[in-house]
Amino acid sequence: MEVVIAPGPELARLAADAVEGVVRAHAAAGDRPAVLGIATGSSPLAVYDELARRHTEEGLSFAGVRAFMLDEYVGLPAEHPERYRNVIETEFASRVDIDPADVHGPDGLATDIPGACAAYEAAIAETDGVDVQILGVGTDGHIAFNEPGSSLASRTRIKTLTRQTREDNARFFDGDVAQVPTHCLTQGLATIMSARHVVLLAQGKHKAEAVHQLVEGPVSAMWPGTVLQHHPHVTILVDEAAGGRLQLGTYYRETFAAKPSWQGI
Repeated sequence: MEVVIAPGPELARLAADAVEGVVRAHAAAGDRPAVLGIATGSSPLAVYDELARRHTEEGLSFAGVRAFMLDEYVGLPAEHPERYRNVIETEFASRVDIDPADVHGPDGLATDIPGACAAYEAAIAETDGVDVQILGVGTDGHIAFNEPGSSLASRTRIKTLTRQTREDNARFFDGDVAQVPTHCLTQGLATIMSARHVVLLAQGKHKAEAVHQLVEGPVSAMWPGTVLQHHPHVTILVDEAAGGRLQLGTYYRETFAAKPSWQGI
């Protein structure tokens, strides 16, 4: 696990570098298109801004790239602006040249929820898996919508959202927690762990405890993000505030400063 503590714009640039690297590598090899794991929430927005800029100004093409969303609310109408499929369309897909048909998400309006979850797992597997997964982390340590207590071996399934998560997300629903759905479909922790490279971003003092537990705490279902300690290629990108509880913060800064320029993240 690599931890990078830097200002927000630098974090977005590093995450975008990871995405661009796999997109260009697969385009050059001609073997198969890159497969991206994309997230909603506040953390990845600056990354999408940077990727859109590179598309517009530098010719970075997402043609043929396939993207898989982490999660989706259950029961939100198809036209609801906070339906995650619509959020991803607004913040990312509509700003680059990815084919909308290549952007996939769990079906929160399915009549057969277990069947929809199984189909989503199969669709990811059929692509040979996610190359780069973008993640955020909740204040209670959840990644995707794997709330505290989630099985570390879990796969895509329906979950009940905690009160804390619904309160955190109420800002997207006019500050009214009652409007936030109580259920979601989410990739499981084992699904996320199947990605080849996981890039997690966190900013702000309110994320400091979750980041500390994720990086330096014991692996536990009480802090679901800690499962990433077992992943062979994880990059944690945090600003000074989110990294404020890290006991080894000085070491992480020294390590990144001394890193060979050719190594990337």
